[in-house]
Amino acid sequence: MRLGFYLHADQLIERVLPLIARAAMGQGQRLLVVSADVEQVARLDAALWEAFPDEFLAHGFSGGPHDARQPILLSDRCEAANGATLVALADGLWREEAESFERALLFFDEEGRSAARATWRLFDGREDVSREFHELENGRWIQKA
Repeated sequence: MRLGFYLHADQLIERVLPLIARAAMGQGQRLLVVSADVEQVARLDAALWEAFPDEFLAHGFSGGPHDARQPILLSDRCEAANGATLVALADGLWREEAESFERALLFFDEEGRSAARATWRLFDGREDVSREFHELENGRWIQKA
């Protein structure tokens, strides 16, 4: 599994997640976006509609009749009803279920930095996991480690 840590220090997740979603769709990947915060999920829904007015980032909420057809699925659970192999943990909380995906992205801000470090350490010595750390600088993700 590839595990990416994404520090979005001075940007809201609603501003940066559509960039990731757009890139995933461009590569033909399905994405599961997970957050336990219902209000955050609503903001992410709006952001996916509004981020790229000339493009359509097709998405839906889990629990609907068409989950399996959604390229981007918003959920409070780490279960890929849409067959996603890529999961974005938008609320900064690690979930063990994320290990079943090919790639997991853990988004966090300065407030969540210590929890992200603890998650990083969970994978020390794990040869089946490759870790990356990215930081948002001038609107671009820069890989730091």
